[in-house]
Amino acid sequence: KTAGDLISSGKLTVNGKVILSNEVIHEQDELSLNGQVIKPAVQYEYYALYKPIGIESTFHSAIKDNLTKVFPFNESFFVAGRLDKASEGLLIISNNGKWVNAITRADAYKEKEYVVEIDRIITDAFLESMSVGVDIGFYTTRPCRVTKLSETLFNIVLTEGKNKQIRRMCKKLGYKVIKLQRVRIDKFYLSDLKPHEYRKFLLT
Repeated sequence: KTAGDLISSGKLTVNGKVILSNEVIHEQDELSLNGQVIKPAVQYEYYALYKPIGIESTFHSAIKDNLTKVFPFNESFFVAGRLDKASEGLLIISNNGKWVNAITRADAYKEKEYVVEIDRIITDAFLESMSVGVDIGFYTTRPCRVTKLSETLFNIVLTEGKNKQIRRMCKKLGYKVIKLQRVRIDKFYLSDLKPHEYRKFLLT
């Protein structure tokens, strides 16, 4: 039978509701025919993880020290907001690939916030240079918000995420990053999580 025949027969249901006309079926919908589930509903899950130093931001089994060491592996999960191995802090993990892509695309301009310790005293010139954008060799970074927290500690809010961007920015200005921790992605915060810990959350 054609799809039209199945719809007109009243034997096709979406989430338990009979459909009698063409309807858009979403990935998370359950589809049944004659009472038998032919496509189960997808239950989206969302987690905040504190990635510790020494762990790569991937589930790829061929890469040593991957996320399976700190998070129950599921091949359907995607990682939002990668951190390099030497950095720590917030990762968002979900099986909703479209949502992950939406908050990580550079053109989405979603904020990512970090606390960074460097190897020498922060100057006004350093803060100004970081905030207006730094030529890191292959790219000039977008303007960003930078706030001094102590003599060697600052907060930075980016709307992009080039590979090792903050480390490259600091190096270009003659500084070395001692510690780099991400504390926020968009509206999602690290809060009181400790290294290796994770928590499930609901989208609102």
